[in-house]
Amino acid sequence: MAAFRSDLGIDLGTASILVYVKGKGIVLNEPSVVAIDQNTKRFLAVGEEARKMLGRTPGNIIALRPLRDGVISDYDVTEKMLKYFIQRAIGRFLFKPRVIVGVPSGVTEVEKRAVLEASNQAGAAKTYLIEEPMAAAIGAGIDITEPNGNMIVDIGGGTTDVAIISLGGIVVSKSIKVAGNECDEAISRYIRKKHNVMIGERSAEELKINIGTAYKKNKEEFMEVRGRNLVTGLPKTVNISSSEMLEALEEPVTNIVDSVHAVLERTPPELAADIANTGIVMTGGGSLLWGLDKLISEKTGIDARVADDPVSCVAIGTGKSLDWVDVLENSLMNDDKVRSK
Repeated sequence: MAAFRSDLGIDLGTASILVYVKGKGIVLNEPSVVAIDQNTKRFLAVGEEARKMLGRTPGNIIALRPLRDGVISDYDVTEKMLKYFIQRAIGRFLFKPRVIVGVPSGVTEVEKRAVLEASNQAGAAKTYLIEEPMAAAIGAGIDITEPNGNMIVDIGGGTTDVAIISLGGIVVSKSIKVAGNECDEAISRYIRKKHNVMIGERSAEELKINIGTAYKKNKEEFMEVRGRNLVTGLPKTVNISSSEMLEALEEPVTNIVDSVHAVLERTPPELAADIANTGIVMTGGGSLLWGLDKLISEKTGIDARVADDPVSCVAIGTGKSLDWVDVLENSLMNDDKVRSK
């Protein structure tokens, strides 16, 4: 029966969705954006095609992200989007796939139920949930079954999850709704306040990726960005420097560093000693912000390093844990466990 079924691991992110097919690896990495015709409620585009429409649609078409802060904000759209991605990843299948979905460590029972039901309605035979820091650790190649402390900082699009992992379980964790999207919004606010120019979501993201920094750079970098002048209402181009980016990102970056500090304060002494030796592993797209690893190292006194493929760690971890369903049974959440609570 297993030969006719393709089990899946899904990183259901606020910014993007990655799908891992057992035996094949990551087969799909698309933005979690959907374009819908409001008059007919018909899906017009999903993924990268829909992302290009953000901020550029006529009145009857909306391009939206059905996931906010790592959880489902629009159930029906998420279910249809998941169905589309599952079918694209594995095509036609004889038996429904088992699916493991990564969720933030701070999700409520209601939010867990929403993800489980959306996945099952989208075509899963059985859905398991795994906390993203656990999946990120597995994806980063850490042996989580050993009695050693490992610290994971997973910075996604909607949430930052900080966790101490030992013996296949999470000992201490903290999840905050400050991550990549909050950084984009901070950049937009800063440019609006300092330059009187309104810029779009995509422009803010491009600034963050190209010249964004969490630590002072030796060499100043510049990038032009176009937006609407709030005084004249006309298009305007402004030249933004990396030092301005440092100032713009100060608040969200400080929140992330503070959450790392808060978790370390609650860590048992033996595990804290392990982490001082092994260091902090950073995963997720947000960990690619220039200088963030240096800043965390400086503020904590513990070596912080970015995983080899930080964006894919959670997806790889969800996929690998398909082989460990029996071993990780206590860490994984499924329909029966959530229903019984």
